[in-house]
Amino acid sequence: MGSMSAAHWVIVLVVVLLVFGPKRLASLGKGMGEGIRSFREGLAGDPDEKQRHPEERAIDKDKASHDQAPY
Repeated sequence: MGSMSAAHWVIVLVVVLLVFGPKRLASLGKGMGEGIRSFREGLAGDPDEKQRHPEERAIDKDKASHDQAPY
């Protein structure tokens, strides 16, 4: 009675898909994956520059250029 069978999981997934829709469900999954990745990187410390995503490197370069600008 305490465990869920495969049929129960299929029913739950169909209901979730009907409630959120395929686009919203995909964006929720993407956001959750990014959050987990960020959490793991935070636990491991600062990742090497080679392992970071290009978007993050571009943001860091942009921040560095703003920090060095004379006022």
